[in-house]
Parts: sequence; structure tokens; C-alpha cells
Amino acid sequence: MDKQNNLLWTEQFFVHASDTDFRSRVKLSYLLDIMQRAADSAVSSLGLDIEKMLEARMGWMVITMKLELKRLPQPNESLTVQTWSKGNKGALWQRDYRIFDEAGHEVAAARSIWALVDIDKRKILRPSALPVTVEPYLEDSVGDLPEKVAIPEEPIMEEAYRYQVRYSGLDNNGHLNNARYVDLCCDALSLEEWEELELTGLHITYAQEATFGDEISILRTSWTDTGIYVRGQGEGRVLFEACLQLAKRETS
Repeated sequence: MDKQNNLLWTEQFFVHASDTDFRSRVKLSYLLDIMQRAADSAVSSLGLDIEKMLEARMGWMVITMKLELKRLPQPNESLTVQTWSKGNKGALWQRDYRIFDEAGHEVAAARSIWALVDIDKRKILRPSALPVTVEPYLEDSVGDLPEKVAIPEEPIMEEAYRYQVRYSGLDNNGHLNNARYVDLCCDALSLEEWEELELTGLHITYAQEATFGDEISILRTSWTDTGIYVRGQGEGRVLFEACLQLAKRETS
């Protein structure tokens, strides 16, 4: 088998009604969930599963992700996720994703930056700390390394609501799960906005990790030509910044 093909991981997922919102469209966090699951499987296939990572007190921390969305899937659809490592630049790793429907049409594509970290010291580790070699897949590319989110000075951000991290939001490292941050962003919009606007993408930068009991103030802008910007902050520190890329929904 072609070695390059071994570096491209493909996994299938099924959309259940519980994965969708009030419009019967997949929640954005579900797409991040299945991308994360596919990435975990890809790394596990190299002989480095989550259990071994935890035993070594190492973990992957996403820094920035940029996702382009062509449409939100509906219940009872089967989706295929492809993911691959594009290698590392210094201590930063790039991982790309493509998501296809049953007809083979691409519904989403994403590029992301990750760092390998010491779970206890919360320090970024060199790639040489990995006990296995993660070779890059060179046959495809979603794009260059995504830049960090830059929220413009205007319009002014206002608090939408407050959220406290509880059991349901934690991952196996004891921090707020990556996909849950996206739920926080989506919760900042009203149902009327979700009915009027069409989601076309997501750009998110994770700055600090949130842990159990942390209270997060969720701030947002009004709708702009780019979309709606969201920031999560607490105790004088910014936890994340994001842009929900939205366009006015076409009406017939």
C-alpha cells in the first residue's frame, strides 16, 4: 500500500437528531467533535492512543482553527471525515480536515494549529518528546497555517451572558472541551439571528484553558460583513476569541 495513503485517516460518522439544533441542522460543535475524534483515531493508529498520552502526561492543545462551511448537514446523514498531519513548524503542528456527505460532496474543510504540551506543567513540548514519528501527508492541503483571530475595535463588544464551567463541559484533561467553546459562541446569538443568518465558517483562537468552576463572561459584537465576533474572558484574562462567519440568508 502507498505509504502516503497510510498517512490520510478516513472515518465515518452518522448524524443523529440529538446532534442537531432547532432548525434540524447539525450543531457547529458536532463538526468539531467528529474532527477531534478522527484526529484521535489517526494518532492512535500510529501507536499513541489517548491512554498512552495520559500515562506520559502529554496532551494535544489546539491553538487556532479555521473552518470553511458549505452547508450544515441534517439528521440521518452519513459523513466521512478525512484528516492528516501537515507536519510541524518548530513546536507547532498543522492538521487539516475535509468532511464529505454520502454523495461525496465536501460540506466543510478546516485547518488547525496544535501544540504538544506537558499536562502537569502546562508547557509546550518539542516534537522530539513524542515517542512515535508523525509524518506529514503531502498529497492534499486545505491551506496555510491559520492566523490567530483579530477582533476589530469596532463595533463595540457587549456581554451576552455568563457561563460557569461544570462537569458536562470537561474533557479528559480536566479542561473545558474544545468543542464546547464553540457552543458558547453559538449561544451568544438569538434564535432570530440563527433564522436570519447563514453560517459559512468559524475562526477561533484558544488563548487560555478554562477549568471546573471558572466563570466566563461571553462578549459579542453586532453582525458585521465578516460575521459576529465573540470573546470569552474571566478574571482579567482572555480565554478565547472567535468569529462566527455569517451571511444574510437568501429569501425566495
